[in-house]
Amino acid sequence: MIGDNNIKELVEIAGVENCLENEPMKKHTTFRIGGPARLFISAQSVDVLKKVLVYCREHDIKYFILGNGSNLLVSDKGFDGVIIQIFKNLSSITREENRLRVMAGALLSSVAAKAYEAGLTGFEFASGIPGTLGGAVIMNAGAYGGEMSQVVTEVTVLNSDFEVVVLKEDELKFGYRKSSVADMQGIVLEAVIALKQGNREEIKAVMDDLRVKRKTKQPLEYPSAGSTFKRPEGNFAGKLIMEAGFSGYSVGGAQVSDKHCGFVINKGNATAADVIELTRRIKEKVLKENNIPLELEVKLLGEF
Repeated sequence: MIGDNNIKELVEIAGVENCLENEPMKKHTTFRIGGPARLFISAQSVDVLKKVLVYCREHDIKYFILGNGSNLLVSDKGFDGVIIQIFKNLSSITREENRLRVMAGALLSSVAAKAYEAGLTGFEFASGIPGTLGGAVIMNAGAYGGEMSQVVTEVTVLNSDFEVVVLKEDELKFGYRKSSVADMQGIVLEAVIALKQGNREEIKAVMDDLRVKRKTKQPLEYPSAGSTFKRPEGNFAGKLIMEAGFSGYSVGGAQVSDKHCGFVINKGNATAADVIELTRRIKEKVLKENNIPLELEVKLLGEF
């Protein structure tokens, strides 16, 4: 539980210009859904981030590290704690020969653009993933045959004791949508991405091709949290959902996209409750018809 005095002290730590009380989370997620966060902090530095985290732990206050909210469904009740946003400030990208040193808040699209400018190939797959580096590393994000495990060689994290630890490639233990960083409940500060020298025209051609594929096959014209479910082993969530008859199916303002059934979209004023009920019906029918349990890829935050 966070009280008024806690709010006052946290504002003193983070700076009044970087804090918002009762901030609607629908303004900070790509789903455009979510009730108010009791306190929303835009962290200006790693030092401020650590101080806020230590304060929250000492006072038993819930907190959540936010990138650009691209894989997140926030409860309609909001979040009775502290949201710490990192993507606006902790987002520098530095080139070191054929490597990029990237802070956790950098958008993947910005990292891909930096790689292209430098003539470095290997990150094209991530150019259209609407997330930040920190979240992408934690969940080993991927698309079109590429994933973070193929390019990340080192990650600097705050461990569960808020100590800075550097994890090397063999310590990251990447798997499908998981990593050792997630297992240790670490907070990514930065990562080193190893790429190869390439041809800028060829890099641009690949990125352009993937952009067209996304535009034609994914419902980018509507708010969503990306792929709603994880890919079940040996199958595809979108295929199972379509075969179960859910293409275009709606609950309130939430709808299964008829463009790609792997996406639940916000057709307008959808609530988190709409999305949860829709995904519940999908999981129930797919399990009944195929004996395949679907697992949400989207993270849930708050009370449901």
